[in-house]
Order: sequence, then C-alpha cells, then structure tokens
Amino acid sequence: MSNSKENVILIGCRLPSMDEQRFQYSMEELASLTHTANGIVKLQITQKRDRPDPSTYIGRGKVEELKPVIDELEIDVVIFNSELTPSQMRNLNRELKVRIIDRTQLILDIFAQRAKSREGKLQVELAQLEYLLPRLAGHGTELSKLGGGIGTRGPGETQLETDRRHIRARIQDIKNQLSVIVEHRIRYRKRRKRNKSFHIALIGYTNAGKSTLFNRLTDAESYEEDKLFATLDPLTRQMILPSGYKVLLSDTVGFIEDLPTTLVAAFRSTLEEVREADLLLHVVDSSNPDYFQHEKTVKKILTELQADNIPILTLYNKIELKHHDFVPIAETDVLQISAFKETDRYKVKRFIEDMLLKEMDEYNVELPPTEGKTLSRLKEETILRELKFNDKQETYICKGYILTDHPLHGEIKKYKNGDGKRSEE
Repeated sequence: MSNSKENVILIGCRLPSMDEQRFQYSMEELASLTHTANGIVKLQITQKRDRPDPSTYIGRGKVEELKPVIDELEIDVVIFNSELTPSQMRNLNRELKVRIIDRTQLILDIFAQRAKSREGKLQVELAQLEYLLPRLAGHGTELSKLGGGIGTRGPGETQLETDRRHIRARIQDIKNQLSVIVEHRIRYRKRRKRNKSFHIALIGYTNAGKSTLFNRLTDAESYEEDKLFATLDPLTRQMILPSGYKVLLSDTVGFIEDLPTTLVAAFRSTLEEVREADLLLHVVDSSNPDYFQHEKTVKKILTELQADNIPILTLYNKIELKHHDFVPIAETDVLQISAFKETDRYKVKRFIEDMLLKEMDEYNVELPPTEGKTLSRLKEETILRELKFNDKQETYICKGYILTDHPLHGEIKKYKNGDGKRSEE
C-alpha cells in the first residue's frame, strides 16, 4: 500500500434527479473518501447535465479542457462521483492518459486498506475482482504500469490483465473459503442463541462515531479514527449494564449511500450480524449537515437486509457539535448523546436495561446452597435485583428478571414455591 499522497481531480455530474444541496453534499463526501484514501484534492469539476455522456460521462468539451489541467497540476488520479461503465472507463483512459477511477473503486480501495481479518480481506478481494472483471479491457496498459496508489490496492493488476480465467478461478476459490468462514459464523450464532445472549448491533452511516461509542461502552480496542470506514471487520464484545447484566454488542461496517452492490453481496455474511440482533443502536452524526439523508440511507439498507423489523434505539451522537439546523427526526426511541461523556453512555445502558426489563419475566425463588451453579448463572445471565440468605430455611432468596425464553426459566420454576425445595412438575 502506497503511503505517499496523490494529486486528485474530482468530477461530478449533477442530474435533474438531484437537487443542488444534495449534489454538493455528495461531492463533499467524495472529497472525504479521497482524503481517507490518501489523496489531495487539487480541483473539483462539476457539470449540469440531463444525463451522463454515454461515451465519456462528462461532455467532450470538458474532456478537452481537462487535458492541460492534468499536466499543469501534475494529477495522478481523476475520480468520478458515479460508477463508470466499462466503455466510459476505456474512453477516458485513452483520452486523458491518467489513472481513472470511479466512486465504487474508491470505496473498494478504502475497504482494501481497512480490512484486517482474513474474512475481511477475502470479502474485499472478491468485490474488487467482480468489479474489475468486465472492465479489464478498459485498463490495458494502464494496469500493467501501476505501482500502487488510489484504486490499485488489492489483487495484482498485471495478473488480472493477462488471464481472465485466473480471475474466475480466484473468485471461485475465495467463495469456497468464505463459505467455510460463513459456516463457522452460523455455528457461533446458533451457540449464542442457545445460550440466550441478548445481542445488540451498532449501525449507522460511516464516520457517525460507532467505534468511539463501542470502545467506551465495552472497554474494547476497536480501531477508531476520524475517517470514513475506520471499522471494517465486525467486532463483538460484552457490555455490562448498570445491574451487572451482560449483553453482547457488535460494531459493524459503516453504511454509505449507493454502497457498491459488489460490496453488499460480498459482505452479506458480515451484515448478517445486523439481521440477527435483538436490538439495533442506530448512531447518527448530528453535526453532519446531511444527517437526514444519512438516516434515510441506513433505513434503506436495513430494508434491503430484511432487518427493518428489529427494535431500534436512535442515538444522535456528537450532540455537543450538532448542526445549527439539526432536529431529531427518528420515529423510534431517541437519545441525544456524546460518546465521550460518561453520563451519556450510562444513559444509553440504563435505557437498554429498562427496555429489556419490559421484555422479561419477574422471578422470586429460593435456592438451596447445593444449587450454586444455578445461583451463579442467575447472577450472570439474568437481572438479579435481590439476593439474600434465609437463615431459617438455609436458602438463597433470589428476586429478579429473566428473558422469557431463557433455558434457566424452566430450571428456576422448580423452586418457585419459595421453600427452597424442588417442586414436582
């Protein structure tokens, strides 16, 4: 991976379907993505069109205007704000004689930088290969001389150029490897369900502050940086609620508008973490002027994942920096917080616990000292509100709340008569 900064021109077409403000936000996001990929934006060129030019995306006149500017500013990469067709990529490469990438490639490139786990790396490589396969003819000599930089991380381009069969074989090989990992993930989820661990997933637009919140709620060491897609590999850690009750919290990859379809497909097994959750914490950056659109994007992706029926707590984060036009719009339960404030994090945990209590059954049992293992599990796996020793009966009086379908539910029913003796069913 190249660490040197590269000079970049950003190009976008504003189509009739997008208003001026939305278009400007999308260009700002493209600039942020470029910064994350180690690029320096030297110039932004925008054009208003009824539709993109089928052969060069921007008009022929703009292409001619670009040629001297590329030389003058010593541009390394030209990045387009939409996905280019293979023919557009081929024509632009031929005309401008500089590396051309589109928004999809840029996102794939960032994912390639961020992937740390074996699964993450395989998923990114799969997405890159499937994206590049129909476009190989367009890259030709460009690919053979690339030595690194934005849009080139991941699979080796010279090999890709020489033999499509190798790519198809590699795609199949990656899919086979991923299927083994997916099986392991499914087994882990089944085990988690058997143990009735309450599972919460952090979701949100990229750079909303999910990892910062995750680290402070769980005392974990998830990668945390003020850049887009700082977290790629999903992490799951224990989070302890105020009562001492332990739940599982997963940090997930940030969503983004028009997330490349190849990535959605490749990361489907990872995104299953979201679909399998009992509760979603939707983190929204209230300081971002485009927060409304970010919320809509996340909801759209949840619908695509068939996860829009899971209870949601919306957390408007960075409230100390909130945008002057910010107004909470979520129709679900809402908290306004700063991930850095301990009192706010406690508020989140308290809210989750109160929500959980509504879903739980109350219990009041007396356990004999011989049931030490059951007592230990009540402490670990239920919300234990009261625990005292009854000297007269020589039993432990336990009062608390338990999930209705928890395996322990049936166990402790045997002691519900309150004399510490097992009742016969």
